Amino acid sequence: MLGQVIRCLLTAMLLLSGAALSTNAQAQVVAGEEHCVVNIQANDSLNFRRGPGAYFPSEGAKPYGSCGILVTGACLGNWCPAEDGHMLGWVNKRYISMVSPALYCVAGVAPGDRLNLRAYPASTSRVLTRLARNQCDIAFLPYRVGGWQKIRVGGWQGWASLNYLSGQ
Repeated sequence: MLGQVIRCLLTAMLLLSGAALSTNAQAQVVAGEEHCVVNIQANDSLNFRRGPGAYFPSEGAKPYGSCGILVTGACLGNWCPAEDGHMLGWVNKRYISMVSPALYCVAGVAPGDRLNLRAYPASTSRVLTRLARNQCDIAFLPYRVGGWQKIRVGGWQGWASLNYLSGQ
């Protein structure tokens, strides 16, 4: 029991530091698609700039883990035009990654059972909701920790075991 509590606390500390979250260093950026903030510390933010460069003033910022960033056109070098419904500007493409299309389904869950969608990537984490064994239209967010994938489905966002997710 004590070992499980210690593992849970270590996982939480790593998540808060941003060290445990793995994202694709070569993040996928596609004009016209939704993106999330990646590849920065958990306590940092992505700046929206007035122009395509770090020397342009910041218009505002999105915290790590935020999604809803729409790339609105072709990138110029490392800088992409973007908006989030509140801000319009340029973001460095190293720090954003596209949300997958909703093409994934729950798979391998026993009859009569459901897949737990959890608040954090741990089997001891709070259950946010339970997904039906035939649930589809699941989008992968660009965050993975070990065997856990952050997903969005039916208005919920949380963590699910990769063992129970598959493509359509």
